[in-house]
Amino acid sequence: MKFTLSWLKDYLDTDAPLDQILEKLTDIGLEVESVEDRAAQYAPFKVVEVIEAVPHPNADRLRVCQVKAESGMIQVVCGAPNARAGMKAILAPEGSYVPGLDMTMKKTKIRDVESNGMMASEREMQLGDNQNGIIDLPVETPIGTPLADIYGLNDPVIEINVTPNRPDCAGVRGIARDLAAAGLGRLKPLIVNPIPATFDTPVDITLETSACHLFRGRMIRGVKNGPSPEWLQNRLKAIGLRPISALVDITNYICIGLCRPLHVFDADLLTGNIVVRFAKNGEAFEALNDKSYTLSDTMVAVCDDTGVLGLGGVVGGTSTGCNDGTTTVFLECAYFDPLTIARTGRALGVHSDARYRFERGIDPAFTIEGIELATRMILDLCGGEAGSVVQAGDIPPCTKTIAYAPAQFNQLMGYDVPATDQAEILESLGFTVDNASDIWNVTTPSWRPDVFGTPDLIEEIGRIKGLSALPTLSVLKDGSISKPAETARGQKIRKTRNALAAQGLQECITWSFMAEDLAHKFGANDMQQAARLKLVNPISTELVQMRPSILPNLIEASIRNADRGFGNAALFEIGPVFKDVKPDAQPMVATGIRFGAMSDKHWSGANAARSVDIYDAKADAYRAVEAAGGPSGHLQVTRDAPSYYHPGRSGALRLGANVIAYFGEIHPALLDDLKVSVPVVGFEVFIENIPESKKKGTALPLLDLPAFQPISRDFAFLVDSAIEGDNFIKAIKAVDRNLIVNVEIFDIYAGKGIDPGQKSVAISVTIQPRSATLTDAEIEALTKKIVESVAEKTGAILRAS
Repeated sequence: MKFTLSWLKDYLDTDAPLDQILEKLTDIGLEVESVEDRAAQYAPFKVVEVIEAVPHPNADRLRVCQVKAESGMIQVVCGAPNARAGMKAILAPEGSYVPGLDMTMKKTKIRDVESNGMMASEREMQLGDNQNGIIDLPVETPIGTPLADIYGLNDPVIEINVTPNRPDCAGVRGIARDLAAAGLGRLKPLIVNPIPATFDTPVDITLETSACHLFRGRMIRGVKNGPSPEWLQNRLKAIGLRPISALVDITNYICIGLCRPLHVFDADLLTGNIVVRFAKNGEAFEALNDKSYTLSDTMVAVCDDTGVLGLGGVVGGTSTGCNDGTTTVFLECAYFDPLTIARTGRALGVHSDARYRFERGIDPAFTIEGIELATRMILDLCGGEAGSVVQAGDIPPCTKTIAYAPAQFNQLMGYDVPATDQAEILESLGFTVDNASDIWNVTTPSWRPDVFGTPDLIEEIGRIKGLSALPTLSVLKDGSISKPAETARGQKIRKTRNALAAQGLQECITWSFMAEDLAHKFGANDMQQAARLKLVNPISTELVQMRPSILPNLIEASIRNADRGFGNAALFEIGPVFKDVKPDAQPMVATGIRFGAMSDKHWSGANAARSVDIYDAKADAYRAVEAAGGPSGHLQVTRDAPSYYHPGRSGALRLGANVIAYFGEIHPALLDDLKVSVPVVGFEVFIENIPESKKKGTALPLLDLPAFQPISRDFAFLVDSAIEGDNFIKAIKAVDRNLIVNVEIFDIYAGKGIDPGQKSVAISVTIQPRSATLTDAEIEALTKKIVESVAEKTGAILRAS
């Protein structure tokens, strides 16, 4: 929102200097974006008198001028056709920057004749489009008069950032009201006298849509349109608007100054009466911005018998536009629905000052006064006589009454403002305050659609008091070390994420929903629960069911990558899965897959491509559990993974009845359904099922470097082929958890030399002495206990060599 200082002072009686006004604007929430002091920009350019203008000795179209400036006589070579002796012009002296040419003047020679600067045209000064000659001023203009004074450029231009909830400050008077309430002057009264009609306006108005609440109009005849006065043109130019004609400039002036958009029709071009309706689909419209639009039936159109004249609250049309020959106008002053205007503007891509204000919500009640003020200005500047006001519709409800207790201000803001001051601030902003009791009834003004309740009233009082009124408090620390902001659950997720990334998996973020048939294949088997987890309004037919597992989303992501030439994907995601609509039935799961091979082919053979298998998924699951603080060394492996895993190549990690994770190959039948021809393995780690780590703090454990050499012993057992290898590891570790530090199965054999139904399991056991080197007898006793424990727990016997 741009305005000049003098424009602000038309509505605000104040002696405050510019710096104080700028500071107060920001303090009350109207942040100053920029201030343009054009007087300083144009300071070097002043009036000179051309004393002599003779032809250039070496050029037919140039003249050598002797000009009289404040500093004395200066010689300037000029090529303008209107350069002549006795005229008053503007000199751009040596060292000045000419904005229209983007260059700095310097002393030079033009065809061997010295020239000190140049005499400027309006275009070179960026004051207009005239480039046919240099600026020709009245002869009575004093030498040395600054250009800024002549063109009204000595008026600073202020630009503020108006938030969308403050449509009242989209007008200069609204800004003045806020400054007056903040104690920076007095808001001048806006005098509105109804204009008596000398004839009946021969145009009727019909509203056929509720998107136009109120439409007022009047005919004014006998006007003389043409350029607007210089003061009005200068104000519009200062804020970046191009003066067009007196009639159009008046509507723009009132729109910016009073936040009251208007429109003028050439009444001689109207056919019949005015009808406000929704446009018809496909209806064409030629707008004043020189663009053509195809309309839809959601857009408000102002029409006559010939069709669309303009888009209400957005832009007018060319068919009834005013020009220099306009002598009779029909003035429109209406109130349109903000949401309808916003949708129309977005759909057509039209940006106008009217749309900017209507879509934010201008003052509906000011429609009554707005047409009178515009009529008076037209009569004053263009002459003519006014007809009667014709009206359709009425002012919509635009005020609210809020119960407010002044004591609530301190509760919300943290400091006291006397009740009398609170009432004075609210009243100065236009609120009506009934403070006859402890609970006030505060009625909002019609120009404040953003105020809905007590917090808004408190904000208004605090804003006008200024943010600088907030007391400065020292924030005391409870301790030298702040408490961690991260929750235990969040810490598990973070550490798990880092660990999986370190494993070479790439993190994904996928949809929280999927196709219904895919959801049923991956765990959504309870039809009643599945129905509750089905989206009412899905964005796609392929995304209708909340996901019971993240695995299918990752598999589909891997398929898309493979289709684009990026095979062998390794992906993971940490997010919720949905078993029911209840919050406790939406666990956080770390899910990952490996797709295809563990690595790409390589000429060296060092990283030869190997298809992924169950052990890759198991390793990833163990690493995730370990990173989250789980007791990975105490997990039991069972075979009860869900049905979407391969029944013979999958497992579950448990702590008793508590399921920590699932892992394994994805069921081949599901891969066939998904048209996947390469192996896929996956895992699911249930973050919230992992018990809290007993280790507190972030310090790493002390490095344990025993002083004695470890001992390795290998064993080979014959056992029933149904016995799981994990039983061996548990049985051996249970013998002596202090000495036995590692147990690994390094070979399993079944075949020739082994009885049917049995297998040979080869195990390596690492023994680490702690306090002294073990004797042969101690080692022999320990190995005997290992054999006995394995035999007791698994029924295995030591295989003969």
